[in-house]
Amino acid sequence: MLRCAVLVLVSLVAGSARAQQTPPPAEAASPSPSAAAKSNGIISMEEPQPGDYWNYEKRDEITGKIAEDREIVVTEVTPENISVRVKIVGASDELSNVFDHSWNLLSSTNWRYSPYQGSTGIQAPLVVGKIWVFQSSSVSANGVTWKESGTSKVVAQETLSTKAGTFETFKIEINFSSQNVKDPTRKNETALQSWYAPMVDHWVKRTMIVKSDNHLRSNDTWELVDYGRKQ
Repeated sequence: MLRCAVLVLVSLVAGSARAQQTPPPAEAASPSPSAAAKSNGIISMEEPQPGDYWNYEKRDEITGKIAEDREIVVTEVTPENISVRVKIVGASDELSNVFDHSWNLLSSTNWRYSPYQGSTGIQAPLVVGKIWVFQSSSVSANGVTWKESGTSKVVAQETLSTKAGTFETFKIEINFSSQNVKDPTRKNETALQSWYAPMVDHWVKRTMIVKSDNHLRSNDTWELVDYGRKQ
């Protein structure tokens, strides 16, 4: 997982305190890294914690309409996994997803992935030009199996603004195909662009074009509209 340094103002204050042998008053203490980040409009979420959340707005580029509002909340963090709850505004059901710490999807409410769904995650450290390939299989609750293979490439570092703020991001292009094991004629091709912001440990924008049997099925854009962590 990519980990970025956060501003910490300690050396001058500490040196002065030692010289005078008098500790500074509590209100004069240097701000914590998370407080400093929050004062700049960005909450540092480099290490996931239960209660972290990201809210997204989905726009259907075919109709131009907002199609969905989605909230993702971290429910549990272990040394191996990150569990999240996914809530679509207006829907009664909630989804449960489990990721590794690189945000590769291991399982969801109705699907299991082996070893993981590679189109969702990153490979740290991220640098422009880095390429990785992935292959996986996914099995639904009713036994339907798909095979997936694709490639991810970090193509740029970009400053990107959404309703949630302005972020320093890595732009990642992902192209992958998936095929039904029992019916190989059923095939999907997906072109995905993802802008991952290390400071908030998530993507802040994502575009996804899906074609089935060479026909356009969907063209969507997701943007971060709110995020934060449990106080």
